Amino acid sequence: MSRAELLEHRAVISGIGQSAVGRRLNRSGIDLTVDSALEAIADAGLEVADIDGIATYPGAGGGPGGFAGPGTPEVQDAMRLRLNWHTGGIEGPAQMAAVINAAMAVATGLARHVLCYRTVTEASAQGGGGRGGIGAGVPQMGGTLQWSIPFKAYSAACWLAMNAQRHFHEFGTTREQLGAIPVNQRANAAINPKAVYRDPMSLEDYLAARIITTPFGLYDCDAPVDGSTAIIVSSADYAPDAPRPAARFEAVGTALRGRPSWDQFDDLTTMSARDAAASMWERTDLTPADVDIAELYDGFSFLTLCWLEALGFCGRGEGGPFVEGGRRIALDGDLPLNTHGGQLSAGRLHGFGHIHEAVLQLRGEAGARQVAGDPELAAVANGGGPIAGCMLLSRWR
Repeated sequence: MSRAELLEHRAVISGIGQSAVGRRLNRSGIDLTVDSALEAIADAGLEVADIDGIATYPGAGGGPGGFAGPGTPEVQDAMRLRLNWHTGGIEGPAQMAAVINAAMAVATGLARHVLCYRTVTEASAQGGGGRGGIGAGVPQMGGTLQWSIPFKAYSAACWLAMNAQRHFHEFGTTREQLGAIPVNQRANAAINPKAVYRDPMSLEDYLAARIITTPFGLYDCDAPVDGSTAIIVSSADYAPDAPRPAARFEAVGTALRGRPSWDQFDDLTTMSARDAAASMWERTDLTPADVDIAELYDGFSFLTLCWLEALGFCGRGEGGPFVEGGRRIALDGDLPLNTHGGQLSAGRLHGFGHIHEAVLQLRGEAGARQVAGDPELAAVANGGGPIAGCMLLSRWR
């Protein structure tokens, strides 16, 4: 397929918005969603009446308390939208499915301006107690969970810790190397006014934190928050009229070529990131050397390490030495990584915060954390384990 034929080239991100973000805002999901949506619509230079499509992940009713956010019918009704197309669902290339689906809807003429959003109220839902696992409160457990829940592997932290242990065993990766990711992201979060954790953190602080599930310590795990992020996906012919520089979809990665399993993938050190990344590079003449910034999913620090390898920024098994010491991934390094602090320090906005940050960086609007040198190409990745998606975004010219 030639680059001229790629459907994603017919779409752009014309606007972004984000509600307040905090540990316990005690506001409803629909309240936060409307805030982010209105900001994104205004950012794109549009009116509410211009929105004719809507997409979200995962849609109403999925996951533990505060995870799902409002479904598309609820948002459509609250904002009185007149839609030609809408979608929501948990299956597909992770959280990014909503944005990629929106780009395809725009490319095929089903809609012209699509509101994509991801809203979480996990921190308020958590209350004063601890963070619940995926199986929490479920009286009967079928499917693959019947083989993990009885053995106290309650959550993705437990499952991915085993993948990390395999990487440590096979390639000699160390906790000191892995710790460079959360330490770097905390430094970036310190200059992000919306980040929930901004206090300085050293590698010694990271290593001294309590172990959650070996080899993950407290700071390897993302921070549940309340917040909403919205993105407007528009037809590319609108880009010249948008009040701010649009972000162009250069290529998307959506493949799943291994088993869709947390623990039965053929290579437990790579998982589905391997396939999504491969399919993205198959759709472009660009290479990892062309990428200026990387906003890579960090539900757990190890997932970011996996994405660095899968996307070709380093070789398979070389993620530990690549990030060691944090020099390469710093704001002024060779590959600035998760420049807003990521989910480990800025808060778990479930992948959409990474897209929001990539657009800010490409526009040159990231404030004190803006990467120097006028970045033109961003790699963005969401998900990990059994499902994953990624994309290359470039600044519209």
